[in-house]
Amino acid sequence: MDGPVLSQSCALSLTCCADGGSLLSTKAPQVSGVRVQLEMHALWQQFDQLGTEMIVTKTGRRMFPTFQVQISGMDPTAEYVLLMDFIPVDDKRYRYAFHSSSWLVAGRADVAAPSRMHFHPDSPARGAQWMKQTVSFDTLKLTNNLLDDNGHMILNSMHRYQPRFHVVYVDPAPNSHLNAYRNFSSFSFHETRFMAVTAYQNHRITQLKIASNPFAKGFRTADPQDCW
Repeated sequence: MDGPVLSQSCALSLTCCADGGSLLSTKAPQVSGVRVQLEMHALWQQFDQLGTEMIVTKTGRRMFPTFQVQISGMDPTAEYVLLMDFIPVDDKRYRYAFHSSSWLVAGRADVAAPSRMHFHPDSPARGAQWMKQTVSFDTLKLTNNLLDDNGHMILNSMHRYQPRFHVVYVDPAPNSHLNAYRNFSSFSFHETRFMAVTAYQNHRITQLKIASNPFAKGFRTADPQDCW
C-alpha cells in the first residue's frame, strides 16, 4: 500500500509489542514521553454507550466519528511516522437481535482479513508539525473487499474491532532496525471500539450519526441507511 515503508523488524515489533508491556522502560526518549489525547471524546462515548457501528463497503467507507488525536511530548526536531491498524476485539462473529436491540454471539470469527496499516499522508514529519494541530485520519476507509488494492483497511462484517494508533520515531542511525521495538509507542482508546457492518443494525446509531455528522445534512430527509 502507499505510504512510508517500515522495516520488517519494525512492523513485527508493532504487531507483537503494541502495548509496550515490559518494554516500555526501554523505549527511545523520542517516544517515551509521547502522550495522545482522543478528540471528540464525548461523542465517541455516546456512540460507545449505544454500541458503535462502522459501515464497511466494497469500495471503502470513511469512519464517523473520524479518528482524531492531539499529540504532545514529541521531540520537536525528530521525524515521526504516524499510522493506524485495527485488531479484532475477540474471536467471535456476531448477529444483531432486533427484538432485544442487542448483539449476540453467532459463532467463531471468520478467517482474519489481511492485516494492514494506514499511514497518515503527512508522514514522515517533524514532531513540531504533528503537535501544532489536531491529527486527523479522515482519509482512512474501511472495506470488506478481501481483494482491495486501494490500501483500505480490510475488515470482516459482524466482527468487533479496536483501532490502534502508532507513533514511530524515524531513527536515522544506520542500524536502527536492530532496535525497532524501542522506536514506537502505541495507543488505543476503549471507546473507539466498533462493530463492522454492511448496514446499520441499531437505529439509534443511525440517528446519532445523522444528528452529529456535519456532512450528513442531506440524509436527515433521505434514507438513513445511506448515511455514513
